[in-house]
Amino acid sequence: MNINPFISKHAADFVALRRDLHAHPELGFAEFRTAGIVADRLRSWGIECTTGIGGTGVVGVLHGKGPGRTIGLRADMDALPMQSRLDVPWRSTIEGLFHGCGHDGHTTSLLMAAHYLAHSRNFHGTVVFIFQPAEEGLGGARAMLADRLFERFPCDEIYGWHNWPDLDLGKVSVMPGPVMAGADFFDITLVGRGAHSAQPHFGRDVLPAAGELVGALQTAVSRNIDPTDAAVLSVTRLQAGSAYNVLPETAHLAGTLRYFDNGVANTLRQALHRISNGVAAAHDLTAKIDNRQMFSVTVNDARSAKRARAVAATVVGPENLVQSMRPSLGSEDFADFLQVVPGAYLMLGHQGSAPLHHPEYMFDDEVLPVAASVLASLVETRQDPSLEPAGTAPLGSTGI
Repeated sequence: MNINPFISKHAADFVALRRDLHAHPELGFAEFRTAGIVADRLRSWGIECTTGIGGTGVVGVLHGKGPGRTIGLRADMDALPMQSRLDVPWRSTIEGLFHGCGHDGHTTSLLMAAHYLAHSRNFHGTVVFIFQPAEEGLGGARAMLADRLFERFPCDEIYGWHNWPDLDLGKVSVMPGPVMAGADFFDITLVGRGAHSAQPHFGRDVLPAAGELVGALQTAVSRNIDPTDAAVLSVTRLQAGSAYNVLPETAHLAGTLRYFDNGVANTLRQALHRISNGVAAAHDLTAKIDNRQMFSVTVNDARSAKRARAVAATVVGPENLVQSMRPSLGSEDFADFLQVVPGAYLMLGHQGSAPLHHPEYMFDDEVLPVAASVLASLVETRQDPSLEPAGTAPLGSTGI
């Protein structure tokens, strides 16, 4: 692989930084320590820095040696509310919080790229480093957009990446079109009438209805969605009752919808309401349903994806580009940025047996210089006509 020599030279320092971030995870909109470290590093390298974007977001701006396009590079900073089972010296020091998705590595790799680009200034145009809070279902991208991110820091195109344990180290996937699913979160409260467990006929029992509803919701996809369309409805939480001898008055179910098509999403939402109300009515209960669209479909701009593939090939070699990869039904709020600015989301492989969001997930530090080299090359080679797909807008044009 063609790892940037400057990035390789300083990799050990950034591995130490990544492990420090891992040991001190922070939830979305509470990344105060992480954001402070990011801002301090950017400023120490002479990069213009603005904090507090969308809450705890940080944006750095670096100008090159001449006019050109403005490239946005994004990393997420937040951790997950889950317990780690890793037994490593840099394991999480905070009970119940864990970088189980690798955002500590995303943040570190973007800092590595920023360090190199600030040192070399070997590019035309401007690069905008976007360190985003609250990617894990809390709407961090939308918060930054509401804070006028791209009005304040206009970008012609934008790129981000995710570590992908399903691919081997050095493999890169950049596909055009949908690459990650849109997602809704839902909450359903069944309301009945509580009673003594010895006198169930005096109540309206929510527990049988809740169990029935979990099963019935599984038909929302299989009996409403074309089998050739990808979709998922998963109930992920069921809560009811607090005693052995009391029939509870309410039961709460929660879960998620996943989809790649807005028509499929609307069909699922209608089915969710129809099935929930139907099961509730059959048990003489009422259902309160709250469904919220949380993630848009992540759609890579075709031309940006071709550019990113060409650039990635210069780092990992054409033989390490994944030629075909199915879209993931996982979700990513980088999708909201891609609805405003054209760009692409890359998947970079690394060693590891545990999947994302698993208590034994371990980020592979060997991917850091690979990711940083790709990000830096996206900026440095963006003005190279040989890497420009046919029909792309002329260099120096503005995308928004």
